[in-house]
Amino acid sequence: MLEYWQHIYSHFNPVAFDLGIFKVHWYGIMYVLALVTGYYAAVKFAEKEGIERKIIDEYFIWVEIGIILGARIGYFIFYVPDNSYYLTHPWQMFNPFIDGKFVGIRGMSYHGAVIGFTIATLLYWKIKKINMWKVLDVVALAVPLGYVFGRLGNFLNQELYGRITDVPWGIYVNGVLRHPSQLYEAFFEGVVIFIILYIYYKKWRKNDGELIALYVILYGMFRSLCELWREPDAQLGFIFMHFTMGEILSFFMIIFGMFLYIKRRKI
Repeated sequence: MLEYWQHIYSHFNPVAFDLGIFKVHWYGIMYVLALVTGYYAAVKFAEKEGIERKIIDEYFIWVEIGIILGARIGYFIFYVPDNSYYLTHPWQMFNPFIDGKFVGIRGMSYHGAVIGFTIATLLYWKIKKINMWKVLDVVALAVPLGYVFGRLGNFLNQELYGRITDVPWGIYVNGVLRHPSQLYEAFFEGVVIFIILYIYYKKWRKNDGELIALYVILYGMFRSLCELWREPDAQLGFIFMHFTMGEILSFFMIIFGMFLYIKRRKI
């Protein structure tokens, strides 16, 4: 059983089914599940907070556009070293064809998604003029649940794998045993963060906005932890000493989250 697990990639096809014109990958299915789970979790928590579903529906569209644009553009800014062509031809970032062949779109940056999410939120806030802090707390509770499926998608797509290891639960990638870091991230950045936030929500929340601030802190901390097991991006390696791009960006998230938490807690 353990041997089968270690060689699971040799037994598993990342393509769920072939429609002829294009192939549907498990990653895409997981991404859809992430969106659906996050949305319905947000609806449920919004009901408890007295937020109209109409607001969640509208806001969801705004932030989803911001997240997709931010994640894709952020990938080229943060993780593509020679990105001058794409920065001067931004439409090519979203071109799913290479030499006339459909290859889909690969490469998303979580931290870029956060920036896109923030911009979309500020625009929606300015136009609607509602209590966004309450809405953002709902987001903080919903996102980790959807995030689990996102990292499972990375695992099934055989990408963002871990560093070389000798632990018995490691996965062979191209003949090398590695940490299944995608699953670590699904657990720590998804399940654990949700549990912490939910307990805080039920017992200690004092003001609106505390949950989203705490989420930013927790994500930064657990992402930094998981980066210790995750293989640095091949095109970047270690940016400074033994710090990866993910750790550096997460450091700024932690600092910003702490500032925001202190500010919202003292209201």
